[in-house]
Amino acid sequence: MTSTIVNQTHILVTSQCTTDSANTFQPCVLVVEDHDDTRLMLRTMLETRRSVAVVEAENGEMAIALATNVRIDLILMDTDLPLLDGYTATSRIRENARTHEIPIVMMSGHAEPAAQLKAFAAGCTEYLVKPFSLEGLDSLVNRYLYVSKANLPRAS
Repeated sequence: MTSTIVNQTHILVTSQCTTDSANTFQPCVLVVEDHDDTRLMLRTMLETRRSVAVVEAENGEMAIALATNVRIDLILMDTDLPLLDGYTATSRIRENARTHEIPIVMMSGHAEPAAQLKAFAAGCTEYLVKPFSLEGLDSLVNRYLYVSKANLPRAS
């Protein structure tokens, strides 16, 4: 396991997020979640069911740093985070030319329309209400990582 220190907070990197060769695509998902058990569940699902490399952040500041410095194909972003919330982190990721096109799925326990509108205004691609089914998450990951990228060449 690789680790990096950013803003005196530990960033968890559980697997390498790079393309092994020109013909091999292993997608990388950034999971931004402040609860350890939820990060563990998401990482386990992604690595075992989808063979996806996972990078983890526990706050919005770490999410921005990782999105900027690691090749990320999809971000799963919680809304309620310490230091910098998911809405602000999403807005900042969208403002950066290197990261503005990464799909961002906002995950939240807030099901009301106002929360969803706030998330879309911040720049999220999709809004997922917690709790969600693993099948629903699996379908979403498939759509963003495999179906949309099936015919696109990877930039290095």
